[in-house]
Amino acid sequence: MWEAIGGRSREELDRADPIYRDWVVRESRSGRFLAFLVVDPQGHALGSGAIWLAPTQPRPGRLAGESMPYILSMFTEPDARGQGIASRIVRAMIAWATRRGFRRIYLHASEQGRPVYAALGFLPGPEMRLDLPGRQRPQRRRARNGHPRRGIGAR
Repeated sequence: MWEAIGGRSREELDRADPIYRDWVVRESRSGRFLAFLVVDPQGHALGSGAIWLAPTQPRPGRLAGESMPYILSMFTEPDARGQGIASRIVRAMIAWATRRGFRRIYLHASEQGRPVYAALGFLPGPEMRLDLPGRQRPQRRRARNGHPRRGIGAR
């Protein structure tokens, strides 16, 4: 999927694979990750996607303290595109979330995926991001006693 979207080197993708795999195993075992797969009669995967039950911050209103189904890792094999496979997967995800009483399902769409989601009633609004130069981790400022400062609002 990331290779098809573009913008990342093969080395970067290879470094990310084991980290993502470990995360998927952990989240699957916890019951927070569910994969959807469409296969042909010979058992070859044509398309796939997943739902992660993402935690939400507490807030007033209907979504206080709930997790929300987040659609991720959608992919259709290039030779199978245009056959409605991604739409079938997303409809199955919507049905799954609806049966379980979730109030919202969300995602961050690639350019390729936006028409699929829009046709199924998703409101527009892709994730916005700003990639910053460099890859340095922010350094913690030290308190007067020489120890790292901790907590919200530490300067």
